[in-house]
Amino acid sequence: MTETRDDHVKVHFRLEADGDGWPPAGVESLWAVDLGDGTVRLDNTPWFVRGIAIGDIIRVELDAEGVHWAGETVRASENCTIRMIVMKDSGSGAARRTVLEAFHRLGTTGEGIEQFRMVALDVPPDADLPRIRKLLEHGEAKGWWHWEEGSVTAAWRNTAAA
Repeated sequence: MTETRDDHVKVHFRLEADGDGWPPAGVESLWAVDLGDGTVRLDNTPWFVRGIAIGDIIRVELDAEGVHWAGETVRASENCTIRMIVMKDSGSGAARRTVLEAFHRLGTTGEGIEQFRMVALDVPPDADLPRIRKLLEHGEAKGWWHWEEGSVTAAWRNTAAA
């Protein structure tokens, strides 16, 4: 995320857990830039929310307490969100940093979270999508991580057919 300024607000997304109790929360809050017209531009990597990525424009509604609740996506950013559970070295801080550095060289940004041994990648449309997918699949085959598509584009989906 970029440095927060006065135009940043927290946007809350309601989450529904699957049969295994994942995600481990009922709400995820993300930073976003308030665009002043009832919409925000996400400025934070989603850990659990599906179908959104950094840069997406989201409609929001304020509740009686002034909390911003996410609504529909008004405009997708063409960025992808890929999430990983790092298995190598039990998902240590060093292992998560190594993962982030490897994918950064392919054009991504992202961050790690210790509590769940996770890394979340922001994948812009100009990143090396085929090489990113190849590395994701290679690392999963080696047992280094498990990964999922949090939000993907047509360009990303096309890398699966390549």
